Amino acid sequence: MRGFKPLGQSNIPIQAEEPNFPTEFEVKQPVPADSVTVQCGENSVRVEAKKDLLGINQPILSSDLTLGDCLATGEDASAHVLVFEYELHGCGSQLTMSEDSFVYRFTLNYTPSLLGSSPIVRTRAVSINVECHYPRKHDVSSESLKPSWKPYVAEEVSEESLYFSLKVMTDDWKFERPSSQYFLGDMMKIEASVQQFHHVPLHLFVDSCVATLIPNTNTVPRYSFLDKHGCLMDGKLTDSSSRFIPRTQGDKLQFQLEVFRFQQDNHGVIYITCHLKATTAESVTNKACSFSNGWTEASGKHDLCSCCDTDCGPESRPAHLSTPGTKNLYPTPVQTCGRTNVTHLVLSTGDQWEHEVAVGPIGVKERPLR
Repeated sequence: MRGFKPLGQSNIPIQAEEPNFPTEFEVKQPVPADSVTVQCGENSVRVEAKKDLLGINQPILSSDLTLGDCLATGEDASAHVLVFEYELHGCGSQLTMSEDSFVYRFTLNYTPSLLGSSPIVRTRAVSINVECHYPRKHDVSSESLKPSWKPYVAEEVSEESLYFSLKVMTDDWKFERPSSQYFLGDMMKIEASVQQFHHVPLHLFVDSCVATLIPNTNTVPRYSFLDKHGCLMDGKLTDSSSRFIPRTQGDKLQFQLEVFRFQQDNHGVIYITCHLKATTAESVTNKACSFSNGWTEASGKHDLCSCCDTDCGPESRPAHLSTPGTKNLYPTPVQTCGRTNVTHLVLSTGDQWEHEVAVGPIGVKERPLR
C-alpha cells in the first residue's frame, strides 16, 4: 500500500468555517408524561403505570417499579401497562385526616437498573405521589423544566491542511444545532467531516468516541460508546437506537446517539471526544458499524463488522483512550482550543491522517412528569 505525500502548503491562510445555524431554531419543550392513572375503590387502590413511564420511548423493567414496597400484581401486555392493586392500608400507605376527607397516600417508586455493564442511564429515578381522597380524587404532578444552553463545537486545522470537525446537527441534518440542550429520550445527531484542501479524495472514519463529565478523557466515569475502529457499541451494550447513517459522502460521516447521562450525576452535562481518521486507501480495519439485530456497515461493507463482537486489532489512539500497555503513537500536542481545555492531536502515517476533536458541554435534562 503506497503512501500519499501531500502537496505543499498554500499561501492562502486557512480559516475555520463559520457555523451555519438555522434562521429559526427552538429547543423542543418536552410534553409532561401522563403515564400514571389511579382508581380509588372502597377498600382498595388500583394504580396503572405505562411501561414508558417517563414518556421517552424507553420501556421500564417491571421489577424496577414498586408501589411502596409492593411489586406489580399484573401487566396488560397489549397496552404496555403495569398494574398495582392492593388494599388501602397496604404497601406502606399513610392515612391523614382533615375536616372533610380521609387521604391515603402511596409512593410509586422507579429505580432504574444499570444498562448492562455500562456506567450510563437513559432514564432517571422518580418517586410519584399517589393519593386517594374520599370523596375527592388523587393528584399527580411534577415541576416543569426550562432549559437554556449554548452549543460548543471544537474544530481545528491540521498541520497538513486538513480541516477536521465534529458538529451537533439539527434533526434534518441541514444545520449546525444552535443549542446543545437535550432531554432524556432525545436523539443527538452528530456529524464528523474532513475538509480537503491539497489532498486526493479522502474517506473519513470515526475510530472511537468516549463520553466524560469534563473535557478530559482520562477521567472516571467515562463511557466508550464507539470503539474497535468504528464499532458503535452503544446499540449492543444498551439496546439503544444509536446508529450510523448510511454514508453518502466519503469525507463526511453521520451518526445518531440516544441521549444519556451518567448514573448518580447531578450536573447533567457531558463532553464527547472522538478520534477521527482520514485515509486515501481502503482498509479492513476502518469501518462504520451499527448494531440492531446484527451488525451493519454504513457503506454496505457488512463483512467488516464481523470483529465488533470480538477483537478488531490494536487500538491506534491516544494513551488516555487506550488499554494499559498500549504504545502511544502520538507526538506532542500541537494545538489547544481556547474555549475548553481539550487538546487536539495530529498524526500522519503516509496515507492516513488522524485527529482528535471534542464537543461539549452538552446538557442533558430530565423530562417532566405530570
